[in-house]
Amino acid sequence: MDFREDVDLDASQVEDRGSGFPGGGLMLGGGIIGIVAVIGALLLGVNPASLFSGDDARPAPPRQGTALNEQCRKGSDANQSEKCRVVGVVNSIQHYWQGVFAERGKHPYSTARTVLFSGQVSTGCGQAGSAVGPFYCPADRRAYFDLGFFDELERRFGAKGGPFAQAYVIAHEYGHHVQNLLGNMSRVGRDREGADSASVRLELQADCYAGVWAKNALDTGFYDKPFTDNDIREALDAAAAVGDDRIQERTQGRVDPEGWTHGSSQQRMTWFTTGYATGSPARCDTFSGGI
Repeated sequence: MDFREDVDLDASQVEDRGSGFPGGGLMLGGGIIGIVAVIGALLLGVNPASLFSGDDARPAPPRQGTALNEQCRKGSDANQSEKCRVVGVVNSIQHYWQGVFAERGKHPYSTARTVLFSGQVSTGCGQAGSAVGPFYCPADRRAYFDLGFFDELERRFGAKGGPFAQAYVIAHEYGHHVQNLLGNMSRVGRDREGADSASVRLELQADCYAGVWAKNALDTGFYDKPFTDNDIREALDAAAAVGDDRIQERTQGRVDPEGWTHGSSQQRMTWFTTGYATGSPARCDTFSGGI
């Protein structure tokens, strides 16, 4: 997945907070829980839904981060630097969704910032640590990533990794931002566990949205050629690695669909593939019919 060498990057969409601060508990408000948090909950026998805490949502305090605007100016920078690659992926994703919202006459797309952190981070949903993994906070409309998560995914859960595996995860979290703007998050309510739960349907829709972006990414002008079959295999492998059934097998030795929050490996691959094959957000209606 090579970026066009001369394309301009907008580094203002990504904030690098560097190393975080110690202490504090996890208080994610009203929305999307990280993959690793689910893993940890399963290992500890905790209901993953209990990690949501809407009552604790509050604005994130401002923090001085590492400026990326000097480092990440062109697509050539994204081809050389992991953080600049994140900037390029985020730019492409948001360019695509801005066009979709404008074309369909909906309210304007509201840009969401990505926050890169290490250790601890303060968010509009409370304080979170690296163990949460990637997550989106509806309260401050930001996506949060500790880049070490991708190494953990390979080391502990057998994902092959690669640049497009990372792009898939970023696109998935921005799928949650789209859901937030469209009001789909409110459809979850307390239905947060089970193979047919609203939580699973929300996550699978975000997977589908990730596939839709991948299909249309070349048209955003940030990439110099279509994604390869190997790129798509990286995304599908990452989707499979974080399926609830795969995680349960590795952590507790058995599969319990009643405890699912994100969907099975097959479901996650299927819905990403649906989005990629059709390139249409309209085909991502996971809330109607079977999944």
